[in-house]
Amino acid sequence: MFGYRADGKKVRDIDPIQRIVPHIMRHRHDAMNFLTVELPCEPFDEFIKKESADGNGEYDYMHIIIAGLVRIIANYPRLNRFVMNGRIYKRNVINISFVVRKGMSPDAPDTTVKLAFTGRETIAEVREKINEVIVANSNMDSNNGTDKLARLITFTPNVVIAMLVGFIKFLDKHGLLPKSVIGVSPFHTTAFVTNMKSIKGPSIYHHVYDFGNTGMFFSMGKEAMVPVVSGKEVVPAKRLPFKIVTDERFCDGFYFSTALRVLRKYYTHPEVLKEPLEELPDDVTVIDRHSFKKSNRGAEE
Repeated sequence: MFGYRADGKKVRDIDPIQRIVPHIMRHRHDAMNFLTVELPCEPFDEFIKKESADGNGEYDYMHIIIAGLVRIIANYPRLNRFVMNGRIYKRNVINISFVVRKGMSPDAPDTTVKLAFTGRETIAEVREKINEVIVANSNMDSNNGTDKLARLITFTPNVVIAMLVGFIKFLDKHGLLPKSVIGVSPFHTTAFVTNMKSIKGPSIYHHVYDFGNTGMFFSMGKEAMVPVVSGKEVVPAKRLPFKIVTDERFCDGFYFSTALRVLRKYYTHPEVLKEPLEELPDDVTVIDRHSFKKSNRGAEE
C-alpha cells in the first residue's frame, strides 16, 4: 500500500513523461506493443548438436529461449519493471511463467508454472530448472500451488468466483495481496513464454494480462523454411517465428530496442550463455552503458 508491495519496490526517480503515461494508458491492453522477429535456427541446431556430442546433456529450443530471456532481463533490469495502480515498480526477482501440458491428447489438462531466477544462471542451470518443473507437473495427478488456488476459488458458485477475483484484484491494486498468493500466481511474473512449436503451431501475438503484473509475452512457433538474401542470391533458410507483446509503459522504446538487439546476439551465439553472469547491473533510470559492456562482451563479439 502507498507504493509498497511484496513483489516489488516503487521506482521513484523516473522521467515525468513516463510517470504520467500509466495514468493516460490505465490498462495493459491500452499499452500493448507487438513485434515479430525471425530467428535463424542454425545456431540453435548447432548448439544442441554440439552439446549433445560433447556429453553436456540434451537441450531444446525452449531451454535456449528462456536462458536468453533470463540473461537479457538480468543485463537490462528495467525490463523487469511493472505497472500497478499508476505506479512503476521494479521486481524483486526474475520470474518466467509458461504452460505445462499433462499429455498430448485434446482432453489433457494444462497447468501453469512460474520459475524464479537470479539472473546469474548458466544455460545448464536454466535447463535443469525447466526440466525439473516439467517432470514435477507432467503427471495427471500432480497439483502445484497454482492448481490448488484455482481449485479453491472455483469450488464456489460463479457469482462468488467473480467476487473473489474482484477482491484479489483490489488487494493487488493496493499492494495488499499476500506474498503467498503472489508466489503461486503465474500472472505475477516478469514474462510469459508460450511454446507453440511444441504442438507444431504458429507463433501468436498473445495479450499481456490485465490481471497480475505481467509486462511481456513471448511466443515461438513452428520453424519454417523461408527465402532469405545471402550475398547476391536468395536461398532457403530455416527460421523460428518469435513474436513479442509488451507493456510499453514501464520501459522506453530505445532501451527495449537496445536489449532486443543483444537478445538476438544471444540467440545467434547461445554458447555465451554457458558462462554465468558475473555482475548484475542495478536498475537505474539513466542507463550507464559502461556497466553493460563487460556482461555483454561475449554476445557482442
